[in-house]
Amino acid sequence: MSKEITIVGGGLGGLVAAIACAEAGTRVTLHEAHATLGGRARASGAPYIAHEGAHVFYADGPHWTWLTSRGLTGPLGRPKGRDAIRMGFLYGGRMRRLPPAGFVRLMMLGRGREAPVDQDFFTWVSRTHGAETAQVAANAISVVTLDADTGRLSAAFVWELLRRVFAPSPPAVRWVIGGWQAVIGRLAARARELGVRMELKSRITELPGGPTIVATELSSARALLGDTSLSWESGNCAMLDLAVHPDPRDRFICWDLDSGGFHESYSMQDPTVAPPGETLFQLDMPVRQDEHRRDARARLEALADQAVPGWRERTTWQRSAFAKGRAGALDLPGHTWRDRPAIDRGDDVYLVGDMVAAPGMRGEISINSAVKAAAGAVRAASKATRSAL
Repeated sequence: MSKEITIVGGGLGGLVAAIACAEAGTRVTLHEAHATLGGRARASGAPYIAHEGAHVFYADGPHWTWLTSRGLTGPLGRPKGRDAIRMGFLYGGRMRRLPPAGFVRLMMLGRGREAPVDQDFFTWVSRTHGAETAQVAANAISVVTLDADTGRLSAAFVWELLRRVFAPSPPAVRWVIGGWQAVIGRLAARARELGVRMELKSRITELPGGPTIVATELSSARALLGDTSLSWESGNCAMLDLAVHPDPRDRFICWDLDSGGFHESYSMQDPTVAPPGETLFQLDMPVRQDEHRRDARARLEALADQAVPGWRERTTWQRSAFAKGRAGALDLPGHTWRDRPAIDRGDDVYLVGDMVAAPGMRGEISINSAVKAAAGAVRAASKATRSAL
């Protein structure tokens, strides 16, 4: 048996790290400050299962392979019948079935291009496709960046996201029945099967000694480790979860190409997340620099007016929130994911989360960083055990 590994944080990354460490035969104790596991993968309780953050996976990376190889994703859902084609693009104040031609040309003709790291996305696209297409493309991918000025980010960073989401090929998006909360449940069950000890309502205020994985938001890790360098660019958005009595005009999915907002159904592909006879939606809107929250909320409601006509009269449940600085890593020109806060912090301390030095987008970064951190922590634990013998 090797020395015990301590994990601080019971969200997606912390649970993946716990499983990876336990699979290597190491004793693991996980501490979660809240009464429940999940972090930003948590969802509201039934009958309206709405998520605090993302609720889909993309099946084109190592994170998905790691989950599926262990049977942790569970059954998948998909929209059926007319729901599947109820897509829309809000452009010029009007809902359209297709995006502007300039954006289509960019994605079709430019898919083989490589974008520069050291130039901003807006300038790079404007040079060949014009400023209007550059702004439309930036707003289209704000669903991932949750940033009102995505055009200011590294061209290489934004272009990679665009190609993954809008590539002219079958989309890699996957909807898990029960959402990410169901995956959290399976991760927790797997961790317990492997002997991971979980301490809920256990807030760690100083490092316990021995190999430690800190799987918290970057701001919390900064305070725990006393390391002011632990910071990175992130988004700022307004969010609205909305349950309504259904109407044939309701959109399954909608991109707001004017403002960067996004709308998607939770329940058209997964009826288990809403009561029978109701439809559950998630909407978000990036908050502009120096914009008052009420103005961002007004723009968000304007998107709802287009995507869910007459929603105010049909609403059965709703909740709203804002997420600032906790929406995943954004890379500015001249930076890549390798420049983010390193996973290995030295002294057998490892960092996990969606804003550290690992590839992917949002939750994918958490999973990929967790697997790497676990490998480092296991090596450190084994080395400590050998030294003690």
